[in-house]
Amino acid sequence: MERENHYATVSEAINELRKKGYTTDFNLEENCIVCHPEKFLPEEFELVDVYRYEGNTDPADEATVYAIESKSGLKGVLVTGYGTSTDTMSTAILEKLRTKK
Repeated sequence: MERENHYATVSEAINELRKKGYTTDFNLEENCIVCHPEKFLPEEFELVDVYRYEGNTDPADEATVYAIESKSGLKGVLVTGYGTSTDTMSTAILEKLRTKK
């Protein structure tokens, strides 16, 4: 996975990805990726890029920004906490996404 830039902040990464067409906001729910009202299986997506951010003083500030694209061409951003704030279900879904590449 080649990365052109690593953006300084989560908000900068999201803003730049939106300029590149990643305009849908995705969330994790149960065993799927959600863009209300639609739900998708992780297998329906390709992981395009990943940006990780670590909080300077607070581990709760840690986040990961995923640029993902569905097989149907729907492009968007999925933002998750990581480290101690990531729940087991989210980790399992994200692992499915990671292994797609």
